[in-house]
Amino acid sequence: MTCFDFSTYNHICQYLNIDVDSTGTIEVSCTANSSVSIAIGPSGNTGGFSPRKLKQTSGSDLMNYNLYTTSARTTIWGDGTQGTSTVNQLVRKQSPSNLTVYGTVPASQDVYVGLYTDSLVVTINY
Repeated sequence: MTCFDFSTYNHICQYLNIDVDSTGTIEVSCTANSSVSIAIGPSGNTGGFSPRKLKQTSGSDLMNYNLYTTSARTTIWGDGTQGTSTVNQLVRKQSPSNLTVYGTVPASQDVYVGLYTDSLVVTINY
């Protein structure tokens, strides 16, 4: 999965109730035509999905975010537990399949300035 960059979370946006959206990509390749199921694990910072949490690298602040299966951002991309869904995809032999992951940092979060990160496990079952 490519790294997500939610860019800058602006405190002005916080008061204007503007979410920060971003996208990333998961590329899957197979040596034969295969149907795969792709799961994205819970937040490495909290172990949960709803919401996942970004942690400040130089402090202890946590910022809510989540990853979704479509641009409508209504279904959380997870491992099929806790109300989340996995994504199923047909991958053609020797033709990489790119899946878009849709992310959102919700507005109205009062957090300190800094760099925030999370680590996730992506599992591909075939």
